[in-house]
Order: sequence, then C-alpha cells, then structure tokens
Amino acid sequence: MKMETDGPRGLYFEEFEIGATMRTRGRTITEADLVNFAALTGDYNPMHTDADYAKDSFMGQRVAHGLLTLSYAVGQAYQLGILERTVLGFRGVEMKFSSPVYIGDTIHVELKVSETKAARRLGGGTVVLETRIIKQDGTIAQKGTLSLLMMSKP
Repeated sequence: MKMETDGPRGLYFEEFEIGATMRTRGRTITEADLVNFAALTGDYNPMHTDADYAKDSFMGQRVAHGLLTLSYAVGQAYQLGILERTVLGFRGVEMKFSSPVYIGDTIHVELKVSETKAARRLGGGTVVLETRIIKQDGTIAQKGTLSLLMMSKP
C-alpha cells in the first residue's frame, strides 16, 4: 500500500482566531550567531564583533544585532508549524527594541493573534501577530507586530 501526503500544513487564514496565543521553544544566542550574522549582512559594528571595544561601551559587552534577534524570532515562529505551506508572504513588521540580547541569553517568542483581515483577491488574508521576544529572565527584548499574508482554505 502506497501512502501519499502533501506533508505538514500550517493554519489557513480562516483558522486564526483573535486572541489565540502561542509560545515558541527557546534558543540560546552564541558568539557564532553574531559572527555569522555580521558576515551575512556586512554589519560589523564593533558593538557586535569586538569584545574589547564593547567592554568599554555603555552595554559593557558584545550585544546581538537587533535584526538577528528578530530574524531568530521569525524562525522560531515558523518552527511552531502554523506557517508551514500556508504563509504567502510578510506584509509588515513593527518592532521596538527594549532590552539588549547578549551572547548566552536564551530567547523565546510569545505570539498573540490581534487582527485578521480578508484579502480575497490575494488568495487569503492578513493576520497580525502581537510579538514579544523574551529573555530567560522574563525581560522583554523586543515587542511589536508581524503582519503576514496567509492562504485561504482551498
């Protein structure tokens, strides 16, 4: 007997409920993360890449790039499975950077569906997720919204 499957599927636009909350697993930020992100983006700001420079700065040590932290948050959200093969694209992001993320910090993401708006001509609708990136001690590193275009049910 041959089984066929299209594989895992995320939520369709119609399956997102206002007020629904989700939490990702944690991810620890490493020195390699900072080095690799700097290489990928060209952002070699010494606040991220020079330990000697950073120790005398107002942060006191190297800090993760804000966009690295945000990028990991998006990846962590994707790992929840809610976007698997149903996200059509990003519509927008608005984020406030509140607290630095250092090498050794572990972050997780809390998401809350705050708005949905049908966009039938685009094949689905926009889902707005209130997003909080939280460090191991409960400090909010970043907060804001992610707006996603999600596919409608076939």
